[in-house]
Amino acid sequence: MKRYHDKAFKEHAVNLWLGSGKTARQVADELGIKRDRLYAWKHELDPVPPGGKGGTGSRPRTTEELQAQIARLNRENQMLRQQRDVLKKTLGILSEPPGSATSE
Repeated sequence: MKRYHDKAFKEHAVNLWLGSGKTARQVADELGIKRDRLYAWKHELDPVPPGGKGGTGSRPRTTEELQAQIARLNRENQMLRQQRDVLKKTLGILSEPPGSATSE
C-alpha cells in the first residue's frame, strides 16, 4: 500500500535528518519510511542552488553524499578513459597509410 506524505511531513523529516546529526537511515527508521525517500524529499524541497550543485550558500555535504559523488565520478572517469582508448586506436588505424596493413 502506497502512503501519501504531505509537504509538512516531508519538510519535518528532512529538517530532522539534516539538523539532528543522525544518519538518513536512523531518521528513516524512526519515522517508518525508506531512507531513499529522505534523499528524494531533500532534492524535491531544496532544488540545486544557482551556480550548480554545491554553489555558494549551500550547506556542506555529508560524508555519505561526498562518497556517493566520488563513486559516481570514478565510474564516469573509467568510462571516459575507455572511450578515449577506443578513439586513440581508431585514430591510429585511420591514420595508417593505405596499403601498409599488408606487407608485400
